[in-house]
Amino acid sequence: MRRFSIAVVAAVTLGTALSSVPAQAHQGRPALGLASCTAGTCHFDVPPGTYDVQVTLGGPAASRTSISGETRRSLLPETAAPAGERVTRTFTVNVRTPEGEPTGPAGTPGLDLRIGGSAPALADIRVTPARQARQIFLVGDSTVCDQPGDPYSGWGQQLPQYLGKGLSVANYADSGESTVSYLGNPRLWATVRPLIRPGDLVLVQLAHNDKTTDGATYRANLEKLVAGVRERGGQPVLVTPIVRRWFSADGTLNNATALLVNGLGVDHPAVIRSVAAARGVPLIDLTAKTKALVESLGVEGSKALYLTNEARDNTHTSVRGATVYAGLVRDELVTRHLVPKGKVRVG
Repeated sequence: MRRFSIAVVAAVTLGTALSSVPAQAHQGRPALGLASCTAGTCHFDVPPGTYDVQVTLGGPAASRTSISGETRRSLLPETAAPAGERVTRTFTVNVRTPEGEPTGPAGTPGLDLRIGGSAPALADIRVTPARQARQIFLVGDSTVCDQPGDPYSGWGQQLPQYLGKGLSVANYADSGESTVSYLGNPRLWATVRPLIRPGDLVLVQLAHNDKTTDGATYRANLEKLVAGVRERGGQPVLVTPIVRRWFSADGTLNNATALLVNGLGVDHPAVIRSVAAARGVPLIDLTAKTKALVESLGVEGSKALYLTNEARDNTHTSVRGATVYAGLVRDELVTRHLVPKGKVRVG
């Protein structure tokens, strides 16, 4: 059994820091600090928005603490604190309704955090409205989304743990969506587009479910998404899809199933690369990155990245796989100067 320690009890009030939040939203409610935490969970009764969370970790004994929140989002990787010492970390979190997939259940109102790790110790926590956060919107399918239950996880669900204060992931990926359905569903693109502010990033990875979409339509849909982001002053980023773990006899993934070529012969990654080049859009070639990684691990080693053993599923990723793939996205965001290196966590 893991031990959980709240090492320091501190009263935390926010005063004028909540000036942008309606006062009635907080009257008569607990202060947004340790008073809102019990038994390894914290609940903050806040309206939808973007919040900075500062945590102080550590206690009398050596500790290792991680934090997740909302619909199983990884917000802070396991962080070590030596015995008797404190470490402080800050991250920015998006609170929305629905809190997970846009077409899924509403979830719990407010911000819910879970304190985990092999030896968790939370000394202090403060939640304040974020003043200058930059949003990273995710438009995608089930390989990206905030998956509601184990053992599934989308890479977008794991991306927040790699980002520091001032960068918030707003994951609007949704299971089963193609470029056609994402554009057509009012709960998806029509909801996301008005939220985009100048300077926000919008990462688009849609391909897995475009199984019957012809090439011209697929290309036009990508171009429509790019144009919609730019009209709002945002920065579109096209992302080629993660590979399916489908090996050929020669030990490679050189086949249509693995590399997302649909039944009409539409090579989705190739179309995405072409649109990115033609429209001057930054490209994260996750197909190439994940192909190289899966092939390097081989038939057996790559099983841990997917749900091969758990569900005979070679499309969707495990928590481990999603975390590794989110790290690839993090690296590309830095390499392509889309986010400052100082705003990301490594390792």
